[in-house]
Amino acid sequence: MRKGGCLGCAFPVVIGLGLVSLALIIIGFLSGPIGGKIFNVSPPAWMSVHSPEVELPAEEIFTFGPFVIANSVIAAWITMLVLIALSWAATRKMKVIPTRLQSFFEFALGWVYDLCKEVAGEENGRRFFPFVVTIFLFVIMNAWLALLPGYGSISVVNTHGEEVHLLRPANTDINMPLAIAISSFVLVGYFGLKSRGIHFAGEYIRVGGLVSGLKLLFRGKIGAGFGKIFMGAIDAAIGLLEFLSVIVRMVSFTFRLFGNMTAGEILLLVVMSLAPYLVALPFYGLELLVGFVQALIFGGLTLVFLTLAVAFHEEEAA
Repeated sequence: MRKGGCLGCAFPVVIGLGLVSLALIIIGFLSGPIGGKIFNVSPPAWMSVHSPEVELPAEEIFTFGPFVIANSVIAAWITMLVLIALSWAATRKMKVIPTRLQSFFEFALGWVYDLCKEVAGEENGRRFFPFVVTIFLFVIMNAWLALLPGYGSISVVNTHGEEVHLLRPANTDINMPLAIAISSFVLVGYFGLKSRGIHFAGEYIRVGGLVSGLKLLFRGKIGAGFGKIFMGAIDAAIGLLEFLSVIVRMVSFTFRLFGNMTAGEILLLVVMSLAPYLVALPFYGLELLVGFVQALIFGGLTLVFLTLAVAFHEEEAA
């Protein structure tokens, strides 16, 4: 017997959900400042939405000795606990026929692992995978958890007697993207030195030409010495520029993640204040996509820089 309806639901249920959704959209529009101005209506106090107040610095919650614990730090702790709990739940009873959670983790980790192998090769892909997937999962979970209720809406009184937000998305505190960027480039330096040794350091510290020129001067070869020093100075300047490029990459890493996540949070706050409820749902979907893209960019670029750091130049392999 054929059942009427849409997606397995009876027509009365579909019509009822449609009417409720339409009512929420209309109420949300009228509750916002745009609909209120157009139709000259004032919603009840419990339905009104406050204007967004953006705080770029993270707000202090309490201190632990010399350390200041901000609301973004608490959000980062929650992210770590969620990742640990999900990992434990997915792996505590591994099965040949996996559960849905195990299948999801196997798919996600397998996808990142295949990406590491394609970019860095079989051996280096295995070495880089734990670090790349950790960065990827931490960034994406920070972004996705920030969309849950409670972030930016729960207020507490801090140790200074000020009312502040308990939770703030970790990616919107510039210190957190900076910390991840520094960790990423420390890994790049570690693997580069471990794989190539002095050849890796020689890309940034190029003083060989200057030393050779000074030696020629002491031997009395004035013309050759000054020529070698001149070329060595140019080579040293190139090494300095290479080092500055690393700093610039670190800064771009930081501000790319911070800027996109902060802009997304501001966008959601503005949309929710202008037209609350269901009108903001498409923007939440957009932020899910932005969180995935930013995590992929951060992890992917880290993988690329790691691969370049361990790659031997032709003159080294000769």
